[in-house]
Amino acid sequence: MQWETVIGLEVHVQLATRSKIFSGASTAFGADANTQACAVDLGMPGTLPVVNEQAVSMAVQFGLGVNAEIAKTSVFDRKNYFYADLPKGYQTSQMYHPIVGPGLLDVTLDDGAAKRIRIHHAHLEEDAGKSLHESLSDDSGREMTGVDLNRAGTPLLEIVSEPDMRSAKEATAYLRAIHAIVTYLGISDGNMAEGSMRCDVNVSVRPKGQDAFGTRAEIKNVNSFRFVERAVAFEVERQIELIEDGGTVVQETRLYDPDRDETRSMRTKEEANDYRYFPCPDLLPIVLDQAYIDTLRDGLPELPDAKRGRFESQLGLSAYDAGVLASSREMADYFEEVMHVCDDAKQAANWVQGELSAALKREHLEISASPVSARQLGELIGRVKDDTISGKAAKQVFQALWDGQGESADEIIEAKGLKQVTDSGAIEAMIDDVIAQSPKQVTQYVEAEPDKRGKMIGYFVGQVMKASRGTANPQQVNQLLKEKLDAQL
Repeated sequence: MQWETVIGLEVHVQLATRSKIFSGASTAFGADANTQACAVDLGMPGTLPVVNEQAVSMAVQFGLGVNAEIAKTSVFDRKNYFYADLPKGYQTSQMYHPIVGPGLLDVTLDDGAAKRIRIHHAHLEEDAGKSLHESLSDDSGREMTGVDLNRAGTPLLEIVSEPDMRSAKEATAYLRAIHAIVTYLGISDGNMAEGSMRCDVNVSVRPKGQDAFGTRAEIKNVNSFRFVERAVAFEVERQIELIEDGGTVVQETRLYDPDRDETRSMRTKEEANDYRYFPCPDLLPIVLDQAYIDTLRDGLPELPDAKRGRFESQLGLSAYDAGVLASSREMADYFEEVMHVCDDAKQAANWVQGELSAALKREHLEISASPVSARQLGELIGRVKDDTISGKAAKQVFQALWDGQGESADEIIEAKGLKQVTDSGAIEAMIDDVIAQSPKQVTQYVEAEPDKRGKMIGYFVGQVMKASRGTANPQQVNQLLKEKLDAQL
């Protein structure tokens, strides 16, 4: 039997506000445990929450960025459940009247195919705390569990897709597109390692051609693109094997273990009514007017799709190059600065995707941590364009910049003596010397068939470049050599 995978994602994006969604406590990452949880976050008697207007603004910006409906009136609800890291005994969220309604997101897959994925809604909510499981220091092998409530009350935007994805690749492409949008907008840093973006993956399978959905499992809190792909792959295989062996898929919550590359059961999946949702009595509805929405729309930056289109139409880049360079705001900003410095979009694209990206991958660095600045790379490309150095020498200069051996391409070129010889008189003298020392090769060139002489000239070019220690301009060397050798025919 052929099976079809059905996937929907619930993406939790931590909004880049300096304070929490209902209090003035800090959201800074890395503080000592339980130093950033105030009385409001803990639900102490007599405290009242106040909505962070910046979180509202960021939610609306996201909705506008995915062409979604923006609710003029949205309402906060209480989601009631008991857990150690939920100090109030409920989570303030938006169940029935979310701030962002249906939207659309077009993603590009690895093979260049386009896929449209519907967004059901996006809602604001507060984060819970964090349980920490640690070994005791008494060598007993026992463990203890502590609770850090610094994260409690941190503003989240939960983005809920429709079950429109049919493969792990599509799910990963969708997640990357969400990441690109929220970082372009500046509403989140998208740092998955720090928990700024994580997702719950809903996976089910059904016989190909069947309309009804299968029973789904929800894989909680997956925090990397690679883990999403691997978790989906494992879960799909698990469900198919279970059904084909006569078993039944149970609706449940599962956890992905990257060390074992498997999902495992956590608990039976709750239904919405298990949480006893009801409107939060401490918070008034959020009411937005059209002028507020229009102001936010007018202030939106250029988003990934628009930037990709501009790179193609205005800069003449290929669809592939434009897609790679626009895939993240950091990459796009770096590329555009390089381009403005060297005034050559194609060369800038080649270097950013080639030498720079290879070095970043080798050192496991993000582009924001590149030892070579965009200005330095742009100036280096400029020295290749104006024939100060050859392409081969440019790679040496790049490596020297990467290793911190100089502040600029010019400084390194001067220090290493890499400046290209373009004086035709000096190059001619070297060519004459090489020809004089290579009578056998000259005779072979003269006697060769015309269509074979092009390859034979490579020997002479190599000798001239060796004599110049790689500093002679290759184009001039080729041109002058051909003229001098052809003169002997």
